Amino acid sequence: MVRSYGLRLRVICANVTRCAIMHAMTPMLTRKIPRTGEALPAIGMGTWQTFDVPAKQRAALVPVLSALLAAGGRVIDSSPMYGEAEDATGDVIARADAAGKPFLATKVWTNGEDAGKREMTRSLERLRIEQLDLMQIHNLLDWETHLPVLREWKQAGKIRYIGVTHYAQMAFDDLEHLMQTEQLDFVQLPYNVLDREAEKRLLPAAADTGTAVLVMRPYAEGALFRRVKGKALPEWAAEIDCTSWAQLLLKFIIGHPAVTCPIPATSNARHMADNLQGGFGRVPDETMRQKIVKAVG
Repeated sequence: MVRSYGLRLRVICANVTRCAIMHAMTPMLTRKIPRTGEALPAIGMGTWQTFDVPAKQRAALVPVLSALLAAGGRVIDSSPMYGEAEDATGDVIARADAAGKPFLATKVWTNGEDAGKREMTRSLERLRIEQLDLMQIHNLLDWETHLPVLREWKQAGKIRYIGVTHYAQMAFDDLEHLMQTEQLDFVQLPYNVLDREAEKRLLPAAADTGTAVLVMRPYAEGALFRRVKGKALPEWAAEIDCTSWAQLLLKFIIGHPAVTCPIPATSNARHMADNLQGGFGRVPDETMRQKIVKAVG
């Protein structure tokens, strides 16, 4: 069993090296953070559930993160809500063959100013960093208290960008209001072929206010794969350089001009490599995006 796992790990690592060589000549697509112009790779990684593992199980995650970095991906999103995920992320980054510097995002998820400061300090310790790229207020929990603190920490150089998140459509009015009134750097929201509510107001509001957009649940928590199971990939997918449904579904998302980066979560290095390929090649126009919607059904 140990020898078999070790062999699989060496094969995966060799594939990661080949991916790094292949992608060195063809960089991943990027999107600019509107407020600064900093370019971010178009495909990132979430850690909900997938990185919530104890230390003894984290070696299996090293090829996953190495694949992300080798392909030019950078964005890694976590939260104190995700159990061991922050600590696992910091641990795995330290173990991984870091081909590039990650763009680390996490969240504050508690009530009260002092509790929020303690939690954010603990997050930086778990991630093993002194400066965080992006701190977000998770599901808008006590945002009135936390937002001034995030601004203070940004001014002090502890964090580079600030933002808010929510998973539920019932909070979209609040997200829109905050984008319009608080000059946020980022908003994180759900968006995919099945869940297109964000297209109505949130994505236009992000474009209008210069707010970068991270997309959670790009595969609708697996529902999209269940929907296309057994369906042949359309031949026209090759027109936007897609060889799998995963890539096609991600291309639908990054084809929207307001989207900065979808963050699919996985603990499987092969799935990660497949996801990342969605960040290369041609991007669908609106006509092609509608073809993707119809193909999914």
